[in-house]
Amino acid sequence: MNEEFSIFNIFTMLGGLAFFLYGMNVMSTGLEKLTGGKLEVALKKMTSNKFKSILLGMGITVAIQSSSAMTVMLVGLVNSGIMQLDQTVGVCFGADIGTTLTAWILSLAGVEGDNFFIKMLKPTSFSPLVALIGVMFIMIAKKNKKKDIGRILMGFSVLMTGMSLMSGAAEPLAESPKFREALTAFENPVLGVVVGAGFTGIIQSSAASIGILQAFSRTGGLTVGMALPIVMGLNIGTCVTALISSIGVKKSAKRVACIHISIKVIGTLVLLPTVMILQHVVQLDVFNKTTNALGIAVMHTIFNLVITFMLIPFSSYLVKLSNFIIKETDDEAEEIKRHAVPELDGILLKTPAVAVEACKGASIQMSELTRETIIMGLDILKEYSEESARIIIENEDIIDSFEDKLNSYLLKISKSSVTGNDSRSVSKMMHCVGNFERISDHAVNLVESAQEMHDKGIAFSDECISEIQVITDAISENVNRAFDSYKSNDLAIAHTVEPLEEVVDNLSTELKNRHIRRLQNDECTVELGYIFQDILTNLERISDHCSNIAGCLIETDEKTNLHAYLHDIKENDEKFREEYRTYADEYFSRLGVPKVKA
Repeated sequence: MNEEFSIFNIFTMLGGLAFFLYGMNVMSTGLEKLTGGKLEVALKKMTSNKFKSILLGMGITVAIQSSSAMTVMLVGLVNSGIMQLDQTVGVCFGADIGTTLTAWILSLAGVEGDNFFIKMLKPTSFSPLVALIGVMFIMIAKKNKKKDIGRILMGFSVLMTGMSLMSGAAEPLAESPKFREALTAFENPVLGVVVGAGFTGIIQSSAASIGILQAFSRTGGLTVGMALPIVMGLNIGTCVTALISSIGVKKSAKRVACIHISIKVIGTLVLLPTVMILQHVVQLDVFNKTTNALGIAVMHTIFNLVITFMLIPFSSYLVKLSNFIIKETDDEAEEIKRHAVPELDGILLKTPAVAVEACKGASIQMSELTRETIIMGLDILKEYSEESARIIIENEDIIDSFEDKLNSYLLKISKSSVTGNDSRSVSKMMHCVGNFERISDHAVNLVESAQEMHDKGIAFSDECISEIQVITDAISENVNRAFDSYKSNDLAIAHTVEPLEEVVDNLSTELKNRHIRRLQNDECTVELGYIFQDILTNLERISDHCSNIAGCLIETDEKTNLHAYLHDIKENDEKFREEYRTYADEYFSRLGVPKVKA
């Protein structure tokens, strides 16, 4: 083999690696988008049961074809507070098993035979057809889902083309004495581990490293004894991506990367000496036999299965080890207690469906805090409390922080490529988060009105207080209905909000008229009249925002125009009128008003 040929040989191999990495990236991105909704469902079903977690890790890794991406995702989920550290251990094991599928697919390049069906198993045979179908989907399909399928097929075709290029470039090395001499260096298993880890750490893709190793195996100079330590090293090297992703995140998220590395390193420290004993002391003949692409896929799978079954009983100790390596300081523990707003990690933006799920969790947390705050705000009108006033004001600051972080993060998600369902979820959250923040502002306004009366030593009459009690009870009920509908995404509950909101508006009008009569009869002061007017205005606004929340759910999920919907139900919907009469009779009767007509 002359020097010029060897240089072009290297060029071809590097080009094949570039095709491989690009194809893997395109395919993984397409798979993430296509399985976005399924990822959300899986995450919602996340459980502390380690075996279900293993299956989940396997399933998601098979779906997105990247254990590194899965681990990076876990770092982001823990940093965002969606998952606890102990839940990630089983997922890490499952991700390691799931990633072995890539090696089995790549091993198809070594399939030999004259039978038509066997020939069709070879990537060189079916990749062009896969590419053609993929291009047709991308160019002809109108739906994004079909275009994503086309990109997946194109990515897979490019990946397999890269594998074929690497394999073809490696074949001439079989006749090179220098190459065979270089391979003898890998008879040192420790060197094999170091080289495998280093190379994978540089390119940050264990799938590509496995592909290159399988390509080299076609030279016939790679034995099982040489390949197995390299496979172990490749598994360690893939942790570099997780290490990089843990830079700048909370210590709890850093521990995810620590667990991932610990699994690989401990597995290698236990299995490598075992392999060395079997090879050099027991002298098993199998280690001296040459291996091929299929053999490397088998070794890769066995290694990950063995370390999973070996370490899964010690999952809790892996968590303790990560806590020991990355210790939690007193300042960190105090910081966790102080900050109620979860971190929305930028890492999750690489998987938009999971980022959307993180936002859902944060927005529900925000909604519950808002619900608690406004109920306290309504209660403070009945009995002023300095402690309650302080909590409401503090909560409002936290809710403001929620809005800032969520809106900024949701805007980033909306700029990425998301599915139709995820896009609707983002739209709902952006609208509802703003309404939550406005409601908390009105809670503070109610506190200011109550505080003003408390500081000046003035109070409403018993009649006025009982009237306020009626309207605040109606608003409390509507707040709970609107917030429950958002939390559970229940449209049936959302449809009951507008009739009650209409009742609140009419209650407000009735109370204003009554208060004007009291002013005219000198039964109330002008100063109290202004305060009462401010309170009623804030109460009306709170009910309006409840209507906005429910209306946003209905408009987005039922794909209807909200204004047209409201006009239609008020004019033509008998169910709406019936619900309105029921609520009106309940609350107006407490004011001594006869049954109200819709």
